[in-house]
Formats: sequence, structure tokens, C-alpha cells
Amino acid sequence: MKIDKILNNNVVVTHDQSGQETIVMGKGIAFKKRVGEQISKNAIDKTYVLKDEAASYRFQEILKDVPIEYIEIANEIVEIANRNLDNSFSENIYTNLIDHIYSTVKRVKEGLEITNILIWDIKKFFRKEYDVGLQALEIIKDKIGLELSEDEAGFIALHLLNSGLAPNFNDAEKITKIMQEITTIIKYNFHIEFQEESVVYYRFITHLKFFAYRLVSNTHYKDETDEDLIKMIQLKYRNAYQCALTISDFIAKQYKYDITKDELLYLTIHIDRVIRQSELV
Repeated sequence: MKIDKILNNNVVVTHDQSGQETIVMGKGIAFKKRVGEQISKNAIDKTYVLKDEAASYRFQEILKDVPIEYIEIANEIVEIANRNLDNSFSENIYTNLIDHIYSTVKRVKEGLEITNILIWDIKKFFRKEYDVGLQALEIIKDKIGLELSEDEAGFIALHLLNSGLAPNFNDAEKITKIMQEITTIIKYNFHIEFQEESVVYYRFITHLKFFAYRLVSNTHYKDETDEDLIKMIQLKYRNAYQCALTISDFIAKQYKYDITKDELLYLTIHIDRVIRQSELV
């Protein structure tokens, strides 16, 4: 294979027999090499074929400055995700993971750690993706020697979710419509305007987005919450719970989809938080 571009000592750009641009990785694969020279297939550890030009460009740009360990980490995470998750990932998954992990390690080494405000939702509703995130932390610890918090497992899970949740255009329209319908019910029920720049609203909308994905794909999460806790939530957040029931009835009639008790519970809590914040303004 002929070298078309050298990104660093470990990564080069070439073309396969069909003329498709290909990014290949191998330790020292470009050491003392020049553009136009040949590389042995035996020197190649990993091959990437990104058909989207924009995705390929972003990937090449990030590979120029990132040590090979981070590329290997991303490779292992994607392999684990492919074995354990049902999603097919977009071409951006490698770029996003490498960029996130490289930036996170630099930030943590500088003493800056960020709390994942969605960790509660991720652990509850996306357990498989979160478990992959936990395995990713072990890989990072093994290769970089840095132990990261479970918040980072949640961030990695979000990258997997965002890259794997790729509905077609019709689904995207439906998801947006569902989110608009739910927010309209809440606004009219409580006569409020949302504080759309707030963290509370961001968390609420993210929850709705993932709920809408489950609705359009007709998937559910098993009820695991203790009945006593559900009763306590019903009493403590009475108004929010009644609104959640209204939403549940609407969804059942409009989309023939039954919201589980667990989903109703979390929807109630999110509604309570977002209306309390709006009432403070």
C-alpha cells in the first residue's frame, strides 16, 4: 500500500484496491517513511474506512496530535460496544471518543473534574451503555494509569448513545413532535415558561429525547423501583405526578405506547424540578 499522507509516526492515509481512502494505524508504521513509499500490510494493526468526507477530515485532524494510546483505547471501547450493544455506530464515534478521552485526561491531570448531571438517568435507563463506560474506565486506567470517576463512564455512555441513536428523517420528525407535545402539556398545565438556558431544563429535555427514542423504537425498561418509593413520589410531587399521568394518557391514546411505572416516576421528578425552577423566576 502506498502512503498518501502521514498523520504521525503511527497513522497514515492510503487508498485500498477500489480507490477508497483508508486510514491505517500501526506502531511506527510511518517511522522514517515518506509520502509515496510503500507500507507492509503486516505493519497494519487497524484500518478505518470513513466514507463521509467531513467525518474523515475530522478524524485525520485529531489523529495528528493524539498519542497512539488514545486511539487504542477508543478501538477497544468500540469493540466492546459492538459486542454488547445492539446499535450500529456512526463514523464519528472514533473521533468523538478519542477527542473526549484525550481532553478528559488532560483536564483531570490539571485538577479539573466535571460532574455529569445526567449520571442518574444514564445509570437507570441506559445500563448497558453505562456498563461499557465502566469497562472503558478500566481500559483508560490500564493504558494511561489514571483512574477516572463514574461520571466519565456516564459521559462515554452518552457518546455511544448519541452515535448509536441515528433515526431516519421520519423518526427525527416524530421524536421532535413527541417532545413538543409533552412540553406543551406541561406548559399549559402549570402556566409557565421554561428557563431554556438552565441545567435543569437541559436535563429535562435530554430525558424527553431518550424517552422519545424508546417510544419510536417501541422499547421499554422493566419496572424495578420499589412500590413504596413510587407511592412516596406520588404524594411528595402530587401536582407533577398528575401532569405525568396526563402525559401518559395522551401517549397511550396518540401512540399506543404504555409508559412504565419507572418511566412515570422519573418523568414526575423531572417535571417537578423544571416547574419549580420556572416558578422561581
